[in-house]
Amino acid sequence: MKRFYVMIVTALVALACVSAPLWAQDNASAPQAAPAAVEQAATPAAAPAAEATKAAAPAGNKLQMAIAKAPVGTEKGQIDPAKPAGFLGIPGAPQVNVILALIWAIWVGWIFSTVGAFGGVMAGVGHMTIFGLGAYAKTFKGTAPELNKTVTDSIRASNQFLVGLSALISSINYGKMGRLVFPLAIALGLGSLLGAWGSATLTAGKVSFSQYQGWFGLFVLGLGMFLFWDTSAAGQAKKSKAKQAAKAFEEAVKAQKAGSGAAPTGVKILGMSISKVDFTFCGVNFSFNPILPIVGGVVISAVAAFLGVGGGFLLVPFLTAITELPMYLAAGTSALAVLVSMITSILTLMTKGTPIDWALIGTEMVGIAIGSIVGPYTSKYLSDKLLKRIFIVLALYVGIDYVLRGFFDYKIFG
Repeated sequence: MKRFYVMIVTALVALACVSAPLWAQDNASAPQAAPAAVEQAATPAAAPAAEATKAAAPAGNKLQMAIAKAPVGTEKGQIDPAKPAGFLGIPGAPQVNVILALIWAIWVGWIFSTVGAFGGVMAGVGHMTIFGLGAYAKTFKGTAPELNKTVTDSIRASNQFLVGLSALISSINYGKMGRLVFPLAIALGLGSLLGAWGSATLTAGKVSFSQYQGWFGLFVLGLGMFLFWDTSAAGQAKKSKAKQAAKAFEEAVKAQKAGSGAAPTGVKILGMSISKVDFTFCGVNFSFNPILPIVGGVVISAVAAFLGVGGGFLLVPFLTAITELPMYLAAGTSALAVLVSMITSILTLMTKGTPIDWALIGTEMVGIAIGSIVGPYTSKYLSDKLLKRIFIVLALYVGIDYVLRGFFDYKIFG
């Protein structure tokens, strides 16, 4: 347990040291973008000269250069300097309601900490659809592709900030409850370092919003279909150990509430070697080969970093299907692996010049903290089956809608 807290503190210090100078640089330069654009609109006669200057040598950070290359005007796909600054300080960009951002973030924190997944998906739905940032980025598809991709990268990073904080809080809570398989989380985290770094490095600044939304929906739809099979008789037949442990845990909780039993038994490591780790949970024995979660961590974190989410929606099915962990253990274990992946991906995107809307992120962080603290204390009163059914409905809804919008520009919901 002591090593667990040392790792958490070390990760936070590393994140603060690297992101602080980036934050300072971003905030020092970002406000300059809007005034520059406003000056151009205030003097129409000087617009041609200004446009010529922009075309000759756009300068500044990545966002400023992307704004400078966008056409000025009042139509969609243009920058209107007369409008107030919105997301990322861009004139005319959506202004996210603070209350809405806070409530949505509480929901994201709760669902991630409850099931150990889907927080990144819900964060993405919030940024893209609920807050209108996706539709705004899409308007620049033909007029300013660089701004389209820069806003898309910022949405990806924003999703990961929310999931990262939720993963941190959930990891601490589940660790205290003895519901975290530490060696398994470390093995997944080692793979996540390589996968998240490689994926973020290769895709930063190269993905349009339509491509991002389409792939996002496709993976979520695939997740929904997998979970549908997972809850079928064929899927359940392969999870005898997970069901046995879940039943033991639920009975222990009921006995504790009735005052006739002790608190549920947490995870106990029985033995570790290079090829095998043995542990027990509520009297049920489990084992795994550490190589498998390392390889799984590389693949899952690479996909998650590309989608701009945490990866818990892949890690939890991986843990429950491959290692047969019950949801009560999979949620906490995946949270710690997601934390490692998030830190790696966020830092990689920021070093590539991805801008961050710190005011929006700060508001959402408060909501994430509230939802993440409440989640672990409510999850033990919900069954595995109910949690997965919630997953399936959300995954099918989001997946179908986003695939049609992203790849075919077709809307059937709203």
